[in-house]
Amino acid sequence: MAPQARRYGRRQVQDDSSRHELDALWRATQDRLRASVPESTFRLWLEPLHPVGSDADTLYLTGPEGIRAWAERRYSSLIGQALAAADTPLRQVSFATDRRDQAGAGGAIDGAELNPNYTFERFVIGSGNRLAHGAALAVAEAPSEAYNPLFLHGPPGLGKTHLLAAIANYLRTNAPGLSVRYTTAESFTNEFVGALKSAGADGFKARYRDIDVLLIDDVQCLEGKPATEEEFFHTFNALYESGSQLVLSADRIPSELSTLASRLRDRFEWGLTVPVEPPNLATRLTVLRRLVQEAGVEIADAGALHELANRIDANVRQLHGGLTRVLAHASLMARPLSTELIAEVIPHGRSAQSTSVEEIQQRVAEGFGISRAELVGSSRAATPLRARQVAIFLTRELTDLSLPQIGRLYGGRDHSTVLNSLRRIEAGLADDSELADRVKDLRGAIHNPVGERS
Repeated sequence: MAPQARRYGRRQVQDDSSRHELDALWRATQDRLRASVPESTFRLWLEPLHPVGSDADTLYLTGPEGIRAWAERRYSSLIGQALAAADTPLRQVSFATDRRDQAGAGGAIDGAELNPNYTFERFVIGSGNRLAHGAALAVAEAPSEAYNPLFLHGPPGLGKTHLLAAIANYLRTNAPGLSVRYTTAESFTNEFVGALKSAGADGFKARYRDIDVLLIDDVQCLEGKPATEEEFFHTFNALYESGSQLVLSADRIPSELSTLASRLRDRFEWGLTVPVEPPNLATRLTVLRRLVQEAGVEIADAGALHELANRIDANVRQLHGGLTRVLAHASLMARPLSTELIAEVIPHGRSAQSTSVEEIQQRVAEGFGISRAELVGSSRAATPLRARQVAIFLTRELTDLSLPQIGRLYGGRDHSTVLNSLRRIEAGLADDSELADRVKDLRGAIHNPVGERS
């Protein structure tokens, strides 16, 4: 039988090594990498990477999106040298998009690569999420016996996805006999449409209705899709009546999902509806201390983390992203993590939660001397193209929007185009001081509009 091929991003990765051999090879390579870089660099940028396959002389690695992109730019050659030093036919490294980052990443957890960091133990509990954590843990410990359905709601970036994945990870470890499927509403829609086009509706129904636990993230994405709503309505009924556990998340309470059919909104409220609220200062500090400890980074002054926690108060995702940016600047400029550095990298102003895409687009267009229409249009001329890439970068940084959502706001561009823009600006910030200054100035203009400056 030919080796089974798995697609990661646009690359075909052959499973030509056993999982054990591949992991052993990567551990040996990591030992060499650890000896060639500072411990803090290794723990922050290299340790989170893991192998997903190999093909001929190439090892394919993946990891969290921001870390993966940075490691690809900065450490590909170093990893290749470490591979060459090992007794292995692999001589090159390539970075593959983690299937968890794909729009179609949903699927049964049997064999799926759930984020191993999304566990109950790693979830930082605070006053705003204590009830949600307790309800999710109760569902994981006793599916269909505690709360069914469990509906978590709140703005993006507060930990809803973490809790859904924690349930799945818990069940995979402690109840391997249960069939569990974790996906997003967008992936559910894509699968359903694909099944209709390929006459595979029966197989689709079997995948979603003959299971013990279904976890659906971002159910607000079902709004405006009547055919998918209808299918999900029947899927919900079939699972509920058979005693299967349902866990759902959305950015609003069910009653505010106004364009969803009322019968679906009603069913979402049959069980327990729990809010996930923004973290308070104490929770944000706990999150930062854990991240810094795991990264093995030394802090130059005691007030640094407090300063960062005060500057980013919207959600944990932005907090993590802000710390990553600060650490990247510290690494590039060989500076310690200090209050002064944080003040330079993270402007003090309105939180990203209140920053609109329209404002970002207008400020960037003005900064590059073009119209907003040119910014979001199809021109490939140098100035509009660079301005568009910068605007996309700032939109990703200053809002909670996903890559597909950002693409739709920039002329209907697809996920890969948005990702390419992000990578180009991230690479440019490291090598082009003029670009770095321009992005810094635009970030400041967005945070401090003319009418608000002193």
